[in-house]
Amino acid sequence: MIEWINKIFGMHDVASLHGHSGDHMLGVLHWFMLILFIGWSIFLGYVIWRFRRKKSPHANYYGVTSKFPTHIEIGVVIVDGFLLFGFAFPLWAMRTDPGYRPTGDDVVNLRAVGEQYRWNFHYAGQDRAVGLTSYELYSGANPIGLIAEDPNAADDFLSINELVVPVGRPVVVQVTSKDVIHGLAILPMFSQQDALPGAEIPMWFVPDKEGEWNIVCAQLCGAGHAQMVSHVKAVSGEKFDKWLAGQTPLLPKK
Repeated sequence: MIEWINKIFGMHDVASLHGHSGDHMLGVLHWFMLILFIGWSIFLGYVIWRFRRKKSPHANYYGVTSKFPTHIEIGVVIVDGFLLFGFAFPLWAMRTDPGYRPTGDDVVNLRAVGEQYRWNFHYAGQDRAVGLTSYELYSGANPIGLIAEDPNAADDFLSINELVVPVGRPVVVQVTSKDVIHGLAILPMFSQQDALPGAEIPMWFVPDKEGEWNIVCAQLCGAGHAQMVSHVKAVSGEKFDKWLAGQTPLLPKK
């Protein structure tokens, strides 16, 4: 019921487990702001009526002497603090604290490497371990700089502008960039992370709904920013395993 107001404002789909908590928090915030808007509008109307020129032809330099407005302001500060420290900070901690990051055999590990103007999604193969990379090895045939000597790199593969994820399994994405600052924003998954050159920053989510949605580059990354079009596709675990098995390793076998 609380999230009903989000639909009025055209909120996007929610397709991850933690996204429902975020959606709920936004619903609470929207209701709070609506109540504030109505309350302060009524107060403003009262002030305009109470101190209209016809009733008060001479200036009154004392104004309202009641403490009621002060009490309202203090109440607003308390509620804001509760929303920030009681809801927002704990939710943020769960997304950024390494202790909450999922581990295990069912985790899908990959890297998202941004460049002007596309996303390179570097998947671990059947060994579930992402191979080492080096910027010195960037080339047309090897756009993510995969190191051939690393045993974990033998079955790694690349998906350009298409992020495929399985419903019900944790997905851990290491986000980075090859050139300028990009922003990987997967809105239905309630996940967003800046892609910084020279840094790999993890983000994770658990998809809970099948579908296909656009991925937004959340940073103005150049003249072709609007053409940096990619999408995320959430499929069943069975379809994902079949898709995974059908991929071709990026590096040729020796």
